[in-house]
Amino acid sequence: MSKVGESIIRGFEQALAFAEGTAKEGTYVVHIPAEIDVRAIRGRLGMTQQEFAVCFGFSVNTVRHWEQGRRVPEGPTRAYLMVIDREPQAVQKALRIA
Repeated sequence: MSKVGESIIRGFEQALAFAEGTAKEGTYVVHIPAEIDVRAIRGRLGMTQQEFAVCFGFSVNTVRHWEQGRRVPEGPTRAYLMVIDREPQAVQKALRIA
């Protein structure tokens, strides 16, 4: 097998281990973007600023500041926003009061 083929297979195996939660810590890197478009995330969800803030635990003023560029979400908040963007129902389910 070629080196390229081996590399593709190795990458697939690593991705599968990460997805299954069996990857060894330190064998992967989590990418959190430096910038995140809160307005675009909210728009994809079809929510107002108020709805988005209430649903995900932000103050509406914070959402406004992010969208107007007066503030930017810090690292952990950017990660949280990425999860909201990719799996909003899972976040809503996790935050739902029992």
